[in-house]
Amino acid sequence: MDVIALASAGFEATVAPLGTAVTENQLQLLWRIAPEPVIALDGDKAGLRAAMRLIDIALPMLGAGQSLRFCILPEGQDPDDLIRAKGAQAMRTLVEGSKPLVHLLWQRETEDRVFDSPERRAALDKSLREALGKISDPSLRNHYELEIKRLRADLFGFGAPRQDRREWKGSGRGGYPDKGVPHQSTKNSLLAQSTDVEERVREAVILAILVTHPSLISDFLDDLEMLELHGADHRAILSALLRHPDEGDRDRLRHILEAELGGGPLEKLYSLSHVQIAPAVRIGADTDLTRMTLAEELAKLEARRGMQREIEDAVEDLAGVADEGLTWRVGQAAETRNAADRSRMDEGGADSEDRSAMSEYLQSLIDGEVWVKKRR
Repeated sequence: MDVIALASAGFEATVAPLGTAVTENQLQLLWRIAPEPVIALDGDKAGLRAAMRLIDIALPMLGAGQSLRFCILPEGQDPDDLIRAKGAQAMRTLVEGSKPLVHLLWQRETEDRVFDSPERRAALDKSLREALGKISDPSLRNHYELEIKRLRADLFGFGAPRQDRREWKGSGRGGYPDKGVPHQSTKNSLLAQSTDVEERVREAVILAILVTHPSLISDFLDDLEMLELHGADHRAILSALLRHPDEGDRDRLRHILEAELGGGPLEKLYSLSHVQIAPAVRIGADTDLTRMTLAEELAKLEARRGMQREIEDAVEDLAGVADEGLTWRVGQAAETRNAADRSRMDEGGADSEDRSAMSEYLQSLIDGEVWVKKRR
């Protein structure tokens, strides 16, 4: 009846599994008709369970341009009921608002669950890794992992856009800017460019340590789950490492990575001079040294990114905060960065110089009124 009702309402490309669960063969037939068919399911518990089971069947079969979307009907109504009660447009609206598979997967893993402890969050991460590990297409799997990382950050409160923290908008130079986007001159500055290069260096060392000493992956799993990396190669290597956190054999892990990524990303990583000279990357390096180096590099990377975020926030706030307050904020950011930068074996003394340099840099932004749009 549902197929007849849908076809009569203009949804001619409609099929039904005739009361049984959707099978792999049926999915292959669906993909011959359309690259992204919409699965319409009842909104009751049985319908949702069917959707969740279908996710596990579909994941290994997904590929670029070959996926599913899900249309969850109002509870207690099937397509025939909905069309009779509200017309074809109501059904069309539901179909147009269908959810991508990745969002239904996220809903399955998080709905009605509380993540108020590290153990519960770790269990969520493990469950998601196992699910995403079923995706055979490496490129698609990487995109799924990026989307899950974004959803995870939003759930745990780390991913809200900066502009969402601002509420008051006034007129003139006293109000907050409408968009929390750094000025182009800030993003193009030598400070930003040098920070970007240094971050890439640290990222490469971190990844090389993990590939060479895979037993450390599980020890730093929480930090690595939240790590944002520059460049497609770095992100691909990290994603692959997170899919195999318990693979402690170096040679076997490298073989797995090369099979999943090809030889290019690893070859490029180990060809970098700063990776080649890093003591912690060498085979047979002292375990305590490698662990300490990895912890320090992760801390330094986060500190530098925190400093850069603080500078960007400060520049965005230029119109509404006193100059002295801004320079103090940058000084605090530099101090935090320097505290992380100091190795346990080398207590440097450049704190005041860096704070001064950061303050002078910000003062130049203030003097140049970077928040004011320049006339051409």
